[in-house]
Amino acid sequence: MTAPPQKRGRQAVIAVVAVVVTVLASFFSVQAASGGDDIRSNLTLVAPAAAGGGWDTFQREQQQAMRANSLVNNVQVVNIPGAGGTIGLGKLSTMTAPNTLMVGGTGHIAAQIQFDTPAKISHVTPIARVVEEYDIITVPTDSPYETLDDLVEAWRANPQGIAWTGGGSFDQLVMTELALAADIAPSDTTYIPSDGGGEAIQALLNGTAQASSGGFADMYPQVESGRLRVLGIAAPERLPGIEVPTLTEQGYDVTLTNWRAMFAPPGLSEEEVSTLRELVAETVETPEWQAAVERNYWQSVPLDGPELQQFVDDETERIDQLFKEMGQ
Repeated sequence: MTAPPQKRGRQAVIAVVAVVVTVLASFFSVQAASGGDDIRSNLTLVAPAAAGGGWDTFQREQQQAMRANSLVNNVQVVNIPGAGGTIGLGKLSTMTAPNTLMVGGTGHIAAQIQFDTPAKISHVTPIARVVEEYDIITVPTDSPYETLDDLVEAWRANPQGIAWTGGGSFDQLVMTELALAADIAPSDTTYIPSDGGGEAIQALLNGTAQASSGGFADMYPQVESGRLRVLGIAAPERLPGIEVPTLTEQGYDVTLTNWRAMFAPPGLSEEEVSTLRELVAETVETPEWQAAVERNYWQSVPLDGPELQQFVDDETERIDQLFKEMGQ
């Protein structure tokens, strides 16, 4: 069965410690980086995670594109890690100045449900969805499962006998959606959480896990090196130049994506929201950003306005249902 989640009491203690340590350290950094309320003069890009991860990479690519094209006079990246991004989310929800943009997305929604945090994505202002990235299903190259159907057949016959792994809560959600599409009870499945893609790869290579749902950027280089075999990608269509079939074309309706959007503090004026949207739109049109999209295997999926708000609401409901299917 799925590895048992941590006790909520323990989660609460960890979250409180993270708040005390992280918010105190980052509060002054955010204020210093802002230095004023004019969006085009001073802008703070919040990465609600430690340096080196996906959210951090996204914000630093944004920063570089803005700097290279002089879109903002002074733009700084501030990391506020903790509790799956919800510490940074909570901090953003208390701000009032318009010159702060935080990257968020699927991971935030998963964390707010998993940890039952007071901070919610609905408490801040959605500005623009920018990109999404996809999970791929992989097995070791010496695995007996040559195709996705081979894996699913064995998994269906013995749900606890196929141990899955992944680098985060989003990866477990993709596995859950695949299980449902294959008529397998997610609560009967063995899932071994890993702390990032590197740990998930090791779990596959040392035999701890037999299959993984993991981020394309993390896992595909291992496929290219011959260490892993890819069985499918959870994308709406095949990626250009990547001959990997989608899960949907193989008969499994799995469409959950790891999308990333920009969020601002609550209570902004229409003019401030419009200015922020214009800034993001200008940034993603730069050659520096386009190169970053290609380099990081992202796909551009622009969306803003009421449609973005509806999208976030729908994703929240969808992910909440997936957690219920996992028995959490």
